[in-house]
Amino acid sequence: MKFDKKFTLKEIAEIINCNFIGPADFPILGMNEIHVVKEGDIVFVDHPKYYAKALKSAASVIMINKEVECPVGKALLLTDDPFRDFNKLIHHFNPFKVASKLIADSAVIGKNTIIQPNVFIGNDVTIGNNCIIYPNVVIYDGCIIGNNVTIHAGTIIGADAFYYKKRNDGFDKLTSGGSVLIEDGVDIGAACTIDRGVTGNTTIKKGTKIDNQVHVGHDTVIHERCLIAAQTGIAACVIIEEQVTLWGQVGTNSGITIGANAVVFGQSGVTKSIAGGKSYFGSPISESRDKMKEIIRSRENSNKQKN
Repeated sequence: MKFDKKFTLKEIAEIINCNFIGPADFPILGMNEIHVVKEGDIVFVDHPKYYAKALKSAASVIMINKEVECPVGKALLLTDDPFRDFNKLIHHFNPFKVASKLIADSAVIGKNTIIQPNVFIGNDVTIGNNCIIYPNVVIYDGCIIGNNVTIHAGTIIGADAFYYKKRNDGFDKLTSGGSVLIEDGVDIGAACTIDRGVTGNTTIKKGTKIDNQVHVGHDTVIHERCLIAAQTGIAACVIIEEQVTLWGQVGTNSGITIGANAVVFGQSGVTKSIAGGKSYFGSPISESRDKMKEIIRSRENSNKQKN
């Protein structure tokens, strides 16, 4: 999430009332999670297991709950609860805006785009040319839709990320300050849900086609010309490369990569990253030929035991 202007380390520290290490005028351009962080960004870390990863990341500022040696060329924000204070910054720079009508005045809708009845289009949404948005679609604030996109009835784009921190008295939610980007020529079926990124974008690239009742988790990137069949559930921070096919009821773990031109057969569980150019089946997943041989051997052994 990029800020609308440059802020200093001191200004950010004053917003969240914390100490800092580094020059008071150290420049800050935005804030992001570890997997999308860039130079000029703040990243937060609140567990010793991930201290080194955050400190060595591309982030220029590390929000951390322990005083450590500051890497050269970087700065630290010292707080007892980085999760809480990262949330404060998201609320500060991306506050919730109340809707006052079904289609916000700040929404931009392109030429020859058809908006059917009962569609909700939030603040600062952009929709390109020659799109069809069917009834009861909900597009949350700040989402970007390209040209020649079709979105079928009941689909919800831009709901919050499923991201919580367990506390002694329950769960704290990490506020979603990112968005959804849908590029040109994408078709999205009925009753799909596509969550916004936490600080970046959930992205569906050109020409991808998504069936009914598909869920796409936060910060996932689906590359060009993929086919995703009904009732597939894609977790957060997944990378699906070009021309992948996921058949019905496939489920994935978070943070994995599915290689280009891979085919995953229905009801498979993609629990790890898989290479492109192959077909896969099962849960846990294997190459389809290996999995079929495994099933045949299992049946043969079962028959032998019965006899």
